[in-house]
Amino acid sequence: MNELYLITGGAGHLGSTLVRKLLERQKKIRILVLPDESNIPRGDIEVCYGDICNKDSLDSFFYNPDKKDLVVIHCAGIVSIASKYVQKVYDVNVSGTKNIVDLSNKYIVKKLIYVSSVHAIPDKKKGEIIDEVSTFNPNDVFGLYAKTKSEATSYVIEATKEGLNASVVLPSAITGPFDKGRGHITVLVIDYYKKQLTAGINGGYDFVDVRDVADGIISCCEKGKKGESYILSNKYFSIKEILFMLHEITGKKEIKIFLPLWFLKIIASAAETYYKILKRPALFTAHSIETLNTNLRFSNEKAKKGLGYTTRDMKETLSDTVIWLKEDQRI
Repeated sequence: MNELYLITGGAGHLGSTLVRKLLERQKKIRILVLPDESNIPRGDIEVCYGDICNKDSLDSFFYNPDKKDLVVIHCAGIVSIASKYVQKVYDVNVSGTKNIVDLSNKYIVKKLIYVSSVHAIPDKKKGEIIDEVSTFNPNDVFGLYAKTKSEATSYVIEATKEGLNASVVLPSAITGPFDKGRGHITVLVIDYYKKQLTAGINGGYDFVDVRDVADGIISCCEKGKKGESYILSNKYFSIKEILFMLHEITGKKEIKIFLPLWFLKIIASAAETYYKILKRPALFTAHSIETLNTNLRFSNEKAKKGLGYTTRDMKETLSDTVIWLKEDQRI
């Protein structure tokens, strides 16, 4: 095997899980992390420091004197539920992706996998199934995060028309073990376990295990077709279902109070300000509440048929998350 896997965002939740999965397959790996990054994955990997927003810092990441077959997995990005425009989100998600695409062309990589999001796909009426689309336009989606992922995805797809061998994966909300950061379900699990959560919210989302997404991406490296996109979703779970599963897993007190979305809309602005003062990511914002009111039925049939994609039971995901958080001494 002459392949070298280049992973951006290698210290993140998805990136570090990909490292685990690829090491199990005895692949050669080089990860890109920010100069001040902590939580570097362990194992027989090469670590490269750089910033996807600074193209000049990325040449060493693509350096390939041994003429290996480069497989680039672009995971780096900022997931944002912010209601207001944030320049950094655009810089990372759009400009950073353009840099990776341009350098993938320059260094003639064997394959590029771009990790986009289901948010890049235009919404449909409630009850209708959302599946893959052939074109992406930021004007067709709402919210800063969705618009940036849509614009970046469009750039990747257009590059394939000029010869780049690239595929796109579109995960839903990623959750599961190995999250060193503060993903929303990770925070929910921690707060529930520590009895800091007294009420839940009505609503939910399509949550998918990070390990299933990682497996889908690796399969896409091998089976994904040039210029095609693949939804890597699971299915819709209400927050009430998630919390009840946590009750069954941990034996801790069941949450029985659930706040309606109309009430959360009223307090959303104040909540954003509160979490900003605490320097913590907001658990909900006006934008995220609006998202919970949209259609959340995604089809992953294309990924199942084309990539052999599979998903595991959410209770297994939550149980493994609890176990891992204990091992990480966070609960």
